[in-house]
Amino acid sequence: MGRYVARRLLQMIPVFLGSTLLVFCMMYALPGDPVRALAGEQTVDPAQIAALKKDLGLDLPLWHQYWNYLVNLFQGDFGTQIASGRPVAEIISEAFPITIRLALFAFTFVVVAGISIGIFAGLKADTLRDRGLLILTLLLISVPSFVLGLVAQSFFAHQLGWVDPNVSDAAPWGELILPATVLASLSLAYVARLTRTSVAENLRSDYMRTAVAKGLPKRRIIGVHLMRNSLIPVVTFLGTDLGALLGGAVVTEGIFNVKGVGYTVFGALKSREGSTVVGIVTLIVVIYLVASLLVDLLYAVLDPRIRYA
Repeated sequence: MGRYVARRLLQMIPVFLGSTLLVFCMMYALPGDPVRALAGEQTVDPAQIAALKKDLGLDLPLWHQYWNYLVNLFQGDFGTQIASGRPVAEIISEAFPITIRLALFAFTFVVVAGISIGIFAGLKADTLRDRGLLILTLLLISVPSFVLGLVAQSFFAHQLGWVDPNVSDAAPWGELILPATVLASLSLAYVARLTRTSVAENLRSDYMRTAVAKGLPKRRIIGVHLMRNSLIPVVTFLGTDLGALLGGAVVTEGIFNVKGVGYTVFGALKSREGSTVVGIVTLIVVIYLVASLLVDLLYAVLDPRIRYA
């Protein structure tokens, strides 16, 4: 098991470097000059712009800027926002907790509701409730998240008045219910369909017939033998889904005015604040890699053949 964990940790290094380098290069390739944009429509002496770029390290080659970014990153320095002069770490500390709450809310809803619905339909495959699940999940998959968010906001907030249309700056848990549900809708559909298919297939397996022939209690057959094997592909999907929820929060936060990571990234892109965007994406990559590592470990627990391979 220790060698298995060590291999996974070593695999995270090139993924981290490749992801951050790709985002860094993409921000570098965007048109516009963030230093020149500080002056707006005013005429600025080119020497002043050159001096400010030198102070910020923006006059260096791309590889040198990326190297300096990595060195500072491992010292806990995410850089400084050009327009405001605030440390990027401070901006992240304000925006990230809100997005984390939103993503965890959505993730919990996906795990509980998605797996429960999938089990409920998979135990009675090809029945009316199973077909109803397939139609519902297909509808959720086919509708874009921004359309679903606007419809939910119009119906539940403006027409019924059950919730506020926009989330306040404090973003309490109660105001995140509707945005989290919208954010989780697509993942919920995939998890439910994946669980349903896995349960239905494993019900027809030889080991299930053997367990029934041995006279094991139905609770043990379903709760131990069936679920342990059926959840392996679901757990794999959930590991990657946590990063997808963090990235998908950009659209949802824009609809419900959530002042989280998505809101901050959108504003940073408009002003071409590369350090802010790269810092936030770097943190998301780290969370994604850690979640993938935990899923790999859980995968090895569910299937012992993995850790002995």
